[in-house]
Amino acid sequence: MIDHSPCNEKTDVELVGMSLIDSMHFLCLTKRYEDKLLRYIIRISKFSREDAEDVLQDVFIKTYFNLNGFDKDLKFSSWIYRIAHNEAVSAIRKKVVRPSIALEVEDLVKFGDSFDMTKEMDNALDRKMIDEALSKLDEKYREVLVLRFLDEKDYVEIADILKKPISTVGNLILRGKKLFKEEYEKLVVDKGRN
Repeated sequence: MIDHSPCNEKTDVELVGMSLIDSMHFLCLTKRYEDKLLRYIIRISKFSREDAEDVLQDVFIKTYFNLNGFDKDLKFSSWIYRIAHNEAVSAIRKKVVRPSIALEVEDLVKFGDSFDMTKEMDNALDRKMIDEALSKLDEKYREVLVLRFLDEKDYVEIADILKKPISTVGNLILRGKKLFKEEYEKLVVDKGRN
């Protein structure tokens, strides 16, 4: 018998357990995570929406077939982001494309603690420069910055997703913010010369 209570009243762990009994409950998990994971995949891969949706479909298939292996003592969100990370990286390698970040303007205001980007976002040219500055960063820095500031993951979740120690995550974020600021400021100076 299917429990017809709304999906949003159930925790991820409850939905995993229910999905193992009746696959229809897995739809609740896909609805809960599809938008977040799609944005994440697009940001780290720079795939078109259609290509990112294909990767997302693979993420959900892999998630469903591995639900029995999910450790209920861990956060489901970290687990599914890890699967999304692996699938996106695999798809990137298949396409032999250098990953970069696609950002939505409203996401940019969240980016960085000490560097105030809101004052830097006066027009579309600024957005282009922000995208360009991010694209110049090494993948390891782009990825932690996206997870921390755009997907709002805490250090523990990022460590789980990337399978790196928390101290390494902290160092990558700190260094990534500094490198981003340097790249952005170079672009601002170059823009002033033109």
